[in-house]
This record gives sequence, C-alpha cells and structure tokens, in this order.
Amino acid sequence: MPVVIVGTLDTKGVEVGFVRDRLQDAGLDTLVVDAGSLGEPAIAADVPREEIFAAAGSSLADVRRAGDRGNAVTLAARGAAEVVRRLHDQGRVQGVFGLGGSAGTTIGSAAMRALPYGVPKLLVSTLASGQVQPYVGVRDVCMMHSVTDLCGLNRFTRQILTNAAAAMAGMAGAKPAAAGGQDKPLITATMFGVTTPCVEAARKQVEAQGYEVLVFHATGTGGRTMEAMIADGLISGVLDITTTELADELVGGVLTAGRDRLTAAALRGIPQVISLGALDMVNFGPPETVPKKFEGRRFYQHNPTVTLMRTTPEENDKLGKEIAEKASAARGPTAILMPLKGVSAIDKQGGPFWWPEADQALFQSVRNWVGPSVRLVELDNHINDPEFAAKASATLLEMVSRQSVRS
Repeated sequence: MPVVIVGTLDTKGVEVGFVRDRLQDAGLDTLVVDAGSLGEPAIAADVPREEIFAAAGSSLADVRRAGDRGNAVTLAARGAAEVVRRLHDQGRVQGVFGLGGSAGTTIGSAAMRALPYGVPKLLVSTLASGQVQPYVGVRDVCMMHSVTDLCGLNRFTRQILTNAAAAMAGMAGAKPAAAGGQDKPLITATMFGVTTPCVEAARKQVEAQGYEVLVFHATGTGGRTMEAMIADGLISGVLDITTTELADELVGGVLTAGRDRLTAAALRGIPQVISLGALDMVNFGPPETVPKKFEGRRFYQHNPTVTLMRTTPEENDKLGKEIAEKASAARGPTAILMPLKGVSAIDKQGGPFWWPEADQALFQSVRNWVGPSVRLVELDNHINDPEFAAKASATLLEMVSRQSVRS
C-alpha cells in the first residue's frame, strides 16, 4: 500500500516531490494527489486535479473560470477528502502526508479527517504553532511546524521535510498494536482533575468486567472526540461523569465542546450514565484573560494558566434543565446520578467552591425537568466518594448487559 501525499502541485510541487523521493528512499510506495487548481503542476501526479474537483461535484474548468481562490480551496478540500476516503476503502492507503500553508493545510487536513483512527496522518504546516483545532478536529492528525514558509527548498526546509518523511516512514512501517483488548466492548468516560478519583475507581470496576474504557479529558476537544466516536458506532456504553463542558458553553468559558455535547449516545440509543461532575466551574486561562463582565465573581486559581469561576444558582438551574432534557430525549437506557455532597474536588464543605444553594439549584432543576424514561439516582455522597463511583459503574454495567442481551 502506498503513502498518499496530498499537495498543491502548482505551488508546492517541488516540496512534494522532495518528500516523495525521501519516502521512496525509505522503501515505501507513494501516491501523489494534486489538489492545485490555478497554476500548472511542477511534477506529475498519480491522481490529477481533475479527479479532485470532479469528486467535489465541480470541474477544474469551472474552478479556473471562476478564479476564486477561496472557493477553489474549499472544493479541493472536499474532493481530496472524498478521493482519499475511496482509496482507503480500496485498501490503498498506508498513511497520508500533507504539507503547505493555509491552503495546503486546509486541504491536507480534510483528507486526513476523512480516515479512521490509527491510519498514520502527518501534516507539515506553517500553522502548526498556532490554533490547530480546525485542522486536527477529533482525529489523530500529527502536525509538524515548518518553521519557515514552504517556498522552495533550503537548508531548513530540506531537513524539516526529511525529518517529517522519516517520521511518516516510521509510522507507516510500524507493526500493528498488539491485539490485547481490541475485541473488548468499548466504554467511554469523561474526567477532569477534580473528578479523577471517581472516574479512576469506576474505570477499574468496569474494566474488571471485561470492558475497555476510553477516558476523555473534558477540555472541549475531549468531549467532541467522545461524541464523534459514539456517533461512529464504536462505543457500547457511556460513563459521562464529567459534564463540565456544558457550563463553558452556557457561560462562555474556553473549554466548550459545543451545543451538541451530550447528544450522540441519546441519538444512537447507547446506554449512558450521566452525572454532574465539575458543573461548579467555568474555565478560563490566566487571570488577565477572564472577561471584564465577570468581575466580582468567585474565582479559584487552579494553576498559573487555568482560572476557574464558580457557577451561580441561576446558571446551575439552566444546566440542570439542559441535562434533564437531553437525557429525557435518549433512545436508549439512561440514568442520571446526582452526588448531593458536591460535584467536584473543590465543591465540598470547606472547599473554595462550596456553595450549597448553587448545587441545590442544579439538583432541583434536574428533578423538575427529567422525564419518566430516565432513572434518577440521588446519592448522599460526594462525587469522589468510592460509593458514588461504585454505583455509577454498577448502573452502567447493568444497562449495557441488558442491552447486549436484547441485541
């Protein structure tokens, strides 16, 4: 199988050719995909640009007539993703390599995001030292900073591209991971530092019953990735202990996972245990980054780069309603577990975020809005108490077992 190299051969043909040669020197087959449009390609492509734009529902002639570079890049990204996905379905992709500036990064990353987890994906980009979330998304894309612009070969770009090609050769030639627990049903769990004892204990209890647990850090990207895996049909059950990303979406923190958080399991009918972990907090960066409109609120400095803000009773009332309504819309077995003595390590009696009125607003809102199809379990425990973790894991295991028997 070849390594697929995606590039705009009118502007980055020399660089693509250099990487192709390094990969071939390493003993790998290559397949060059041309995603350029306006200029002539500097090297020959294995998949010409005409195929790319046809796969995007357009044509090279139409793109050239329009003369709109932005639209050309959009169509090239769509077409490259479709072509590379087809190649993978045909068993013709050992890895994907991309390079470029904003256009090449947009196109190459789209092709990479179209592929399953585990397929080697390496992107050399001028944008790799900045905000890369739009390019990586929820896939296992490795980005390498090009340092200088990719405009011809020089002493820096030659070495960086050589290193990148060697990295791709290493990934593409690596032996598959040991089978180990690959055949075990997958359970997802969500964790924050302030809910770690609960999730760690529950994870061990679930794994002891023959499941493999994927733990996601509830940092926005973690929640989005988990939702994507559930939507892809990879997951058998969800232990959603830490729903804090909902607070960031509601209030305006930096770790939101978007409005669709807490929906994938409901739509697919996957058994899920939902709790209220870390809904006492909204996340910001260093203190100077907190918006002025929040002056006077209660804050806790988690570390020099993370500032936490306590959610109010009013905000908790809204969060409780959102969780209850999303849970009540689920097509599969769903339970909400409420830890009545606190929802995080710093939300406990004597802790910096202990605010019983705010917690009660959250709990009462869940009670008010939850539907009869949802199992509501109220426990006189803190979320990090061993008893709470045991109940959460036992509840999920029971639901997953029943679902499996029905199937």
